Amino acid sequence: MFIPFFLELKAARVPVSLREYLSLLEGLEAGLVDYDIEGFYYLARSALVKDERHIDRFDQVFAHVFKGVEALAGPDAVDVANIPEEWLRRLAEKHLTDEEKKLVEALGGFDKLMETLKQRLEEQKGRHQGGSKWIGTGGTSPFGAYGYNPEGVRIGQHESRHRRAVKVWDKREFKNFDDAVELGTRNIKVALKRLRRWVREGAEEEFDLPGTIHATAEHGYLDVKTRPERRNAVKLLLFFDVGGSMDDHIRSVEELFSAARAEFRQLEYFYFHNCLYERVWKDNRRRLAETIPTFDLIHKYGPDYKVIVVGDASMSPYEIAHPGGSVEHWNPEAGSVWLGRLLQQWPNAVWLNPEAEKNWRYTHSIAMINDIFGGRMFPLTLAGLEAATKQLSRKH
Repeated sequence: MFIPFFLELKAARVPVSLREYLSLLEGLEAGLVDYDIEGFYYLARSALVKDERHIDRFDQVFAHVFKGVEALAGPDAVDVANIPEEWLRRLAEKHLTDEEKKLVEALGGFDKLMETLKQRLEEQKGRHQGGSKWIGTGGTSPFGAYGYNPEGVRIGQHESRHRRAVKVWDKREFKNFDDAVELGTRNIKVALKRLRRWVREGAEEEFDLPGTIHATAEHGYLDVKTRPERRNAVKLLLFFDVGGSMDDHIRSVEELFSAARAEFRQLEYFYFHNCLYERVWKDNRRRLAETIPTFDLIHKYGPDYKVIVVGDASMSPYEIAHPGGSVEHWNPEAGSVWLGRLLQQWPNAVWLNPEAEKNWRYTHSIAMINDIFGGRMFPLTLAGLEAATKQLSRKH
């Protein structure tokens, strides 16, 4: 039954051999996994993948071949006779077809949207569900939860679904990127080596073998020499977009973060959401209580720092162009103003985008930020990273 899986791996150019396939079958016969799709995934990956470069292709083939299996076997299999209450409550959500979504039009601008919300709050007297006007659930109104509108204000919804809201009035929890992730970082480290600039600085504490040999031969006695340690003099600032649509790219961004932490001793990192504004933070768990004014960073870190901004740049254009356009708070100045200040202070800056480059033309905000950065937006791929580091290595 696993022959199609083996053949599709071969077709996807994953170099799996017949011997490795037989090893997988031997592991199954030995009972290493039993009705556990996750356990089978790790067993198959261990047996069939020899190089971490092929893990992504393996994952894609695995997901395609075994799609839906987790719903049919194991202790978490679906019991159709006892559908969870949460599933029943979500039946009220609107899952519209593409044709139906095209019929739902935006109100006509950010200012009109916020003005209408204020008016609805004053008029509405109770709970509402399934309509097109009032603030409620499961409808096509621009305001509320678990419905659909191309430009809306999300209120009281557990998580993003269509990612079309221009304002979110819910507390959000973001997770810090893990800089200890090592899988897949090797090639990223190789690409980042382009940014290295070695100098000898600091106290003379490193043993200088060539200098000692030369001095001993010259003086006729043992003359031990030391020298400053060789260090990478590059200073780097990283700004990470977190939450929302960036949840789809956590793994690739964590790998970049881990590689950068290993390569650069003079590195500082900060988080933001969607677009840079007047404040950033270091810990996503404390992001509401412990923020750092962006002006403080501009005053603290000199223009000799290189800057990498990492984000998918996918947001409402209001967040970039309008005061008050931020999805989470009322920003006195537009995001474009703060991005301009970043580039003025650190002209040696690039934007890395984890979204596939072929999709960039479909999102207006990506084009806006790429224009602000003077075309210095690169995809978060090895080729894109090499191009970005080449750009950062140029003298400004």
